[in-house]
Amino acid sequence: MSKQRFAFVGTGGRAISFIEPLVTTYRDHNELVGICDLSPARMAYYNEMLAGDWGYHAVPAYPAAQFDAMLRTEKPDTVFVCSVDATHHDYIVRALHAGCDVITEKPMTIDAPKCRAILAAQQATGRRVRVAFNYRWAPFRTKVKELIATGVIGKVRSVNLEYLLDTNHGADYFRRWHAHAAESGTLLVHKATHHFDLVNWWLDAIPAQVFAYGDLVFYGRKNAEARGDGALAAYPRYTGHPEAKADPFYLDLDASEPFRRIYRAGEADSGYIRDRNVFRDDIDIPDQMSLNVRYRTGELLTYSLVCYSPREGMRVCFNGDRGRIEYHEFIGTHMNRAVRPKDFKLDDKPGAEAEGEWIKVYPHFQKSHVVPVPPVAGAHGGADEILCRSFYAPDAPATDPWGRFAGHEQGAASILVGIAGVESIRTNLPVDLASLVPLRASARRLSDLT
Repeated sequence: MSKQRFAFVGTGGRAISFIEPLVTTYRDHNELVGICDLSPARMAYYNEMLAGDWGYHAVPAYPAAQFDAMLRTEKPDTVFVCSVDATHHDYIVRALHAGCDVITEKPMTIDAPKCRAILAAQQATGRRVRVAFNYRWAPFRTKVKELIATGVIGKVRSVNLEYLLDTNHGADYFRRWHAHAAESGTLLVHKATHHFDLVNWWLDAIPAQVFAYGDLVFYGRKNAEARGDGALAAYPRYTGHPEAKADPFYLDLDASEPFRRIYRAGEADSGYIRDRNVFRDDIDIPDQMSLNVRYRTGELLTYSLVCYSPREGMRVCFNGDRGRIEYHEFIGTHMNRAVRPKDFKLDDKPGAEAEGEWIKVYPHFQKSHVVPVPPVAGAHGGADEILCRSFYAPDAPATDPWGRFAGHEQGAASILVGIAGVESIRTNLPVDLASLVPLRASARRLSDLT
C-alpha cells in the first residue's frame, strides 16, 4: 500500500503538534513531502528538526508564493493548513482545485465571503475538507456528549457556557496577529469557534440566529492609561527592552529555542513580531464578548468570553427537561510555546492552579451525582494525540461513534456563530446565519451536515 502524501502550509508553533506524529509515530503509512511558509527561517528550523530529533529527513521548502508549484511538484494527497486564519480560505480553495483533500486548523476561515468560497470549491471538486476541532476529542468532553446522548437529563433546552482566558494565555492573543480583526476575525471566530463547535456537537444542533455584545475594556493603550498602568505601554514589544522585564506581561523570545528560531529569526523575512505590547494602540478586537444563540431545533445558548481573567477554564451548564448537567474544566494555564508534544507543560502562574475537570448530574427529584472522568495528560486535555490518530493511523475508522469528525459544513456552522456575532456587535441587531452563508435548509441536526 502506498503511503499517504502530506504537505503543510504554515510552519508556526501549531504545526509542530501535527507534523511530529506524522513523521514519527505514523511514518510507516504516511510521508511529509513538502512545507510552505512566508519565512525561510521558520522552514529551516522545521527541516533541522525533521532531519535531527525526529529522525526523518529534510523536505522541500517552498516560499508562500510557490504554494501552487509545491502542489504540482510534490503531488500531496492532503494539504494541512496551519497559516494565519485570514489566509486559510485561499490555501484551501487552491488545494481543492489542485485535486487535494484538505485538513485545516480551526477556524476554517474568518468571514462569510471566504466561507462561501470554500463551500463552492468543495462542491465543485468533491474533495474532502476536515477541520481540526481538537476540543471534540478530549475524553472528558466526549463523556459530556455521551451523557447528553443517553438522555440522562432528557432533552436539553438551554446551555450556559462561560469561558475564561487568563492574563497568560488570553494576553498572548493580544501580542500576536490575532489582535487584528482582519487577520483573525476577532476571538469570537479564532478562539470561540472551539466553544461554538462544542455546543453544536454536544447538542447535535445547527445554530440559526445570534445576538451579541463585545468591547475592548482591558487591553490597548487607552485602557491601560485609564487604570493608571500607562507605564506598561511605554515600549512597542517585550524582547530587547530591558525596562519591560518587570512587566507582568513580559515575554522574551530569546529565552527559548523554539521562540528564537521560529519567531525571532523569522522576523526579518516574514515581518511578523510575536511579542508586541498588549497595551499598544492598534488592537481592534474586543476582549470581552457575550452572545445568545438560537438553534434550528429551538435550544438556546448563552455564551461569555473574558480574555483578562486571573484564572483560566470554562463552566458549562446544560438545562434539560429532566435535569441539569454542570461541567467544570479548570486544568491550568499555558500558552502556545511552539514546543513538541512531549515538552508540553502547564505554566506556573499565581492564581492559575489546575483544579481539574468534573461533571455533575442533577436529575429532577433525585440525588445529584458526580460522573467519574479518567485523568488525562498532554496538550488540549489529551485531545491532540487522539485527533492525530484519526488523521494518520491506517486503521482509523471512517466513521466515529460520537461524530467527532468535522467537515466543511460543520466547520461553517461553528465559525458562522462568531461571524454573526461580529456583525451583531457592529449593527446592534440579531443576525440570521442563513443571511451570511446558507447551510443546507433541509438539515435539522449537526449530524445531517458533513
